[in-house]
Amino acid sequence: MTQTSHPQFARLVEIMATLRSINGCPWDREQTPDSLKPYLVEETYEVLEALEAKDLPAFKEELGDLLLQIVFHAQLMAENGVFTIDDVAQAIADKLVRRHPHVFGDVKVTGADEVVQNWAKIKAQEKAGKADRSILAGVPAGAPALIQAQRLGEKAARVGFDWTSATEVFKKVEEETQELAATLADGTTGQQEHELGDLLLALTSLARHLNVDAETALRKAGKRFNARFRFIENQLEQAGEDIHHTSQLRLEELWQTAKQTIG
Repeated sequence: MTQTSHPQFARLVEIMATLRSINGCPWDREQTPDSLKPYLVEETYEVLEALEAKDLPAFKEELGDLLLQIVFHAQLMAENGVFTIDDVAQAIADKLVRRHPHVFGDVKVTGADEVVQNWAKIKAQEKAGKADRSILAGVPAGAPALIQAQRLGEKAARVGFDWTSATEVFKKVEEETQELAATLADGTTGQQEHELGDLLLALTSLARHLNVDAETALRKAGKRFNARFRFIENQLEQAGEDIHHTSQLRLEELWQTAKQTIG
């Protein structure tokens, strides 16, 4: 295997160590793993935003910002003698080699589906000595609920606990929709959260069968809503109308115009 040096990565690690040193930056020296958590999440979403916008220069920059967070956390752990950035890199490198025996070993595979099956089996073997050995283990409790739901479905599907097609899942969505509708009809408000949750869970399974990431789909829908609503606001402002006193019919007309104008 060819060994390649990465001097700029080593430079980044050294810069982070300097910022945390006695003569470094007061702000960086004050940070803790807990104080950095918001930045880790924020930078991840900024990477996704640049990727979705297909803005490659921004994508490069945001990847760098996210990498900084990883190096920052590793530096904090190194200062406390827990682990170093090299330990982090070694752990993931070892995992990749271990989970790709068809590349780094003598295992033969016929396609991507078999790779996924082997991956699941290897992960199960790795969990043998861990407290939580469930097929569903490993879904971050702190992840957005939509991501959690889709990941749980993915994990269960790897052992055959799944629908056979998107059409079958859609039937389940219709069933859950009807059950939610029933709570509206009979006024059982205490059951509405339960039924709405079941419907959302079924929708994440539908997204999976359509090869769509539910979180991404919803985020894009939110962006469309944002753009369309701002279009309505601008149209009303130009016409000298107050949105707070605009009829629902007028708002709906502008909404349809927005859909046709900006998509």
